Amino acid sequence: MSVLLDLEKVVLSRKDTKEEGSYTCYLFEKGIDKILKKVGEESSETIIAAKNRDKEELKGEVADLLYHLMVMCVEQDLAWSDVEAVLEERHNKTGNLKTFHKVDKNT
Repeated sequence: MSVLLDLEKVVLSRKDTKEEGSYTCYLFEKGIDKILKKVGEESSETIIAAKNRDKEELKGEVADLLYHLMVMCVEQDLAWSDVEAVLEERHNKTGNLKTFHKVDKNT
């Protein structure tokens, strides 16, 4: 079992059983707006760490982003296995380069 599936179990348990001092419980208590704010913050911090080419910082920021995405998914009743299924489906596709249409500015 992957660490992300283990994390999902913990996040699910925090959603159902409030634990004093739990940051995850705090996020659920504050609601979707707070969770989405954190996803946005962690996304920005991940981008900055990548732009700065700081691998140590980037590892931590990606982990923070994945955690907050997991909390968001649990709040939305989206199973991590459903996300993995989409990734698996995309992985198995060949020739999945998106075609971009050129726009004729004269029409």
